Amino acid sequence: MELEQFTGMNYKGTKRFTQWDVPTANATGFGAAADDYMERGIDLNEQLIRNKPATFFMRVSGDAMTGAGIFNGDVVIVDRSVKAVSGKVVIATLNGEMLIRRLEKNLNKLRLVPETPKLSPIDVDISGAEFSIWGVVTYVIHAL
Repeated sequence: MELEQFTGMNYKGTKRFTQWDVPTANATGFGAAADDYMERGIDLNEQLIRNKPATFFMRVSGDAMTGAGIFNGDVVIVDRSVKAVSGKVVIATLNGEMLIRRLEKNLNKLRLVPETPKLSPIDVDISGAEFSIWGVVTYVIHAL
């Protein structure tokens, strides 16, 4: 499986402004009562990204996580600042290969579990393998 990073930290974003900081025009001299409840546009960066410098977008290649709703060609949002705990979907590097799997930690055992019956879980030998958790998947974007 191969993950392709295609967007980094170049987006400066609108985090310093909220949706309520955008002024509305008032040509009549008084505002309508509904203006207080009017929604502003939605900034997906504001909604989906918690920590900009640590967040990356990656395109998934492969069918290892179809049971979790992550399909071939989907875009995943990966946050490197989120702690990788058991049960989270992670991007891991194992012997130079990037994998997307569900992390399973038990006492002294670490496993990378796919969400498909076609593949088997990978038992990670931390002492003998080149292994690291690259980041935690926080959102998945895919077309319907």
